[in-house]
Amino acid sequence: MSLKFDNSSVASIIINNAKTVHSNNVTSSLIGYAKRAGVRQLASGALAVTTGEFTGRSAGDKFIVKDDETVNKVWWDNTNAMNTEQFDLLLGDALSHLGEKREIFLQQLFAGADPSSRYQVEVFSPNAWHSLFIRNLLIRPKETDLNNFEANVTIVHAPSFNADPARHGCKSKTCIALDFSRNIVVICGTQYAGEIKKSVFSLFNYHAPDDNIMPMHCSANVGSTNDTTIFFGLSGTGKTTLSASAERALVGDDEHGWSETGVFNLEGGCYAKAINLSEESEPEIYAAAQYDGAILENVVVNEETNLPDYADSSLTENTRIAYPLNAISNRVESGTAPTPKNVVLLTADAFGVLPPIAKLTKEQAVYYFLSGYTAKVAGTERGITEPVATFSTCFGAPFMARNPTVYGSMLAKRLEDSGANCWLLNTGWSGGAYGEGERMSLKSTRAMLNAALNGDLDNVEFYLDDTFGLQVPASIEGVDDKILTPQQTWADKEAYVMQAAKLAQLFDANFKKLGLDKSEYALGSLSKRAVA
Repeated sequence: MSLKFDNSSVASIIINNAKTVHSNNVTSSLIGYAKRAGVRQLASGALAVTTGEFTGRSAGDKFIVKDDETVNKVWWDNTNAMNTEQFDLLLGDALSHLGEKREIFLQQLFAGADPSSRYQVEVFSPNAWHSLFIRNLLIRPKETDLNNFEANVTIVHAPSFNADPARHGCKSKTCIALDFSRNIVVICGTQYAGEIKKSVFSLFNYHAPDDNIMPMHCSANVGSTNDTTIFFGLSGTGKTTLSASAERALVGDDEHGWSETGVFNLEGGCYAKAINLSEESEPEIYAAAQYDGAILENVVVNEETNLPDYADSSLTENTRIAYPLNAISNRVESGTAPTPKNVVLLTADAFGVLPPIAKLTKEQAVYYFLSGYTAKVAGTERGITEPVATFSTCFGAPFMARNPTVYGSMLAKRLEDSGANCWLLNTGWSGGAYGEGERMSLKSTRAMLNAALNGDLDNVEFYLDDTFGLQVPASIEGVDDKILTPQQTWADKEAYVMQAAKLAQLFDANFKKLGLDKSEYALGSLSKRAVA
């Protein structure tokens, strides 16, 4: 007979069966427990951790419970299904594993800076550093808030427990299972901490549309005139880097909601890529990496100097730093911001043919949002060893629980109502495809972005890119005119034409695979295509 659980009963079972439960330990306390467990602390106060076998997300091992609530809502073509009985067996076995006289660390946290729509999240883990990781990344309640804390999301983190495919209906020893009806998550068979934060985002992506909130895999910041910019983009496209700016206050670097009244951060921290991090190119993130209690995940540490070597990718290209937002001096403390004035869609074009910046119509913005084209960055997922051209709808397909048209129609409506300017910003390759050309310089990318956000492009001349139908500025102050016309950067102009045509065909094929007609992506038709 299937076991029955809810948020309250799961918490009770863990608390009653554990050897000790450490509830809501502060950073200094968690550092102490982590060090006693063998975690290395650097001179800066940051902790250096490794995640063993898995240094990225296990996208193929994510499962959603198919029940009466989810059967007609979830985008099943995009995920694995698990029935309630299998989930309860997995949960029950994970709880038994955690109850074997173990020390358990409990963090009670908020997800969502807008109090009207926030989740109250309980995360149970046997590891102090994982507890510190999620404490860094979600919103830490005040002590008075904890007095009346009633969890409506429960995450059972059992990294040393191995799932059984025959018993639990999964694929391997690793399993990330989400029950949207009860808001319970089980994570097992992997030490990679990113699975914890992304499970919260997956829950948000499922529920938010019912509350008329558009969930977004994006970063956001605010300028001196209180102008909000959001940056859509997959890992490695510059979402975190470009939103952390000395000139603009950071709202958040990864996950947000867009309501009728504005934008709010789902989190209270940042999970930044660390590979090749330097003080010169990314001073805000570099400083945050030295914050007391920051987590340096799979960053190699020099044994002699006890300092991180951010250029060393021997463990993985997907090195990460997890730190709370208060490690960033220039931030929006409330985690909320006005309705966006600019929407930037980031891509890292591995083909080397997209222009480095283009102004989009609202219709084009929805099209590129639904396409979600970029280069999958090495190490972000298991099995990826070099950048590969990929399409990830809504710039976050692994976390989008519903059909893409749900999110596409919401973006269409938000853009129509806000009148926001829309931009495509390519941080990928110039002068050739990956392996031949060079990655766009961060200096040039920042110059182009700043020109767009400051209004410097409002009155400049644009040319039409014939292949992609994009409006591209002919010149930008501080940027070499040559890179604004991709074909001019290629030694073999005919090769460029063939490569551009190939990418355009891939865009069309991907749209058809999504069940969408390219001619139907206009605002009016998209807003009528929403599905429940």
